[in-house]
Amino acid sequence: MVVLKSPREIEKIRKSNQMVAETLAILESKIRPGINTLYLNELSERLAREKGATPAFKGYRGFPYALCASPNNVVVHGFPSQKPLCEGDIISLDFGILFDGYYGDSAITVAVGKISEAAARLSKITKESLYKGIEKAVPGGRLSDISHAVQSHVEAAGFSVVRQFVGHGIGSKLHEDPQIPNFGEPGMGVRLKAGMTLAIEPMVNAKSYDVEILEDGWTAVTKDGCLSAHFEHTIAITEEGPVILSEIDRG
Repeated sequence: MVVLKSPREIEKIRKSNQMVAETLAILESKIRPGINTLYLNELSERLAREKGATPAFKGYRGFPYALCASPNNVVVHGFPSQKPLCEGDIISLDFGILFDGYYGDSAITVAVGKISEAAARLSKITKESLYKGIEKAVPGGRLSDISHAVQSHVEAAGFSVVRQFVGHGIGSKLHEDPQIPNFGEPGMGVRLKAGMTLAIEPMVNAKSYDVEILEDGWTAVTKDGCLSAHFEHTIAITEEGPVILSEIDRG
């Protein structure tokens, strides 16, 4: 069941997502060759707790870290580690918090030093596809309009969208209905309405969309070993259209 949120609830979700956005911006500023993702994990948890928030992922279904840190061919749910990042890597950082009863959730992919043109293009197209999907999050549309917009942009660039993982509703629970695939024909699924809050998150592979899960039960990697990128925003659908809650409010 899709839960429509009141303006008061949307404001609470926005506050949580502002904290996520601010944390990700700080983490991004720390990215450079030689840094390790376990440090970023510890920093993200400390920053959340300093704000009075709880890291959303730590302990969620047994996930052991506050931050999902997914380098290069890791699609999602990567475990932070002491292995240093190297020049030319890309790293996806996915972070969430619980604050005042409501969740925030967002992800970015960051370049480590100077990266290849191919890696930069993958990251660029993935981010663009997120915004293409967000544009379709309007009252009266259908859920798969979002999915189709993402897939169309990605595949036109020669990349593939991951099928195994999807976006989701978000609110007083980290994962709510509806699930939001990043592929599909338009005009399908639930009717979009004002008051919906959604976490839209394209995961895009350089070649095949096939993934496999490592022995830890969490880390998802591309089956062919090629690069993957991931971006995510939490949005609210309003009568005027989509509002991105996880972009830092510069006002």
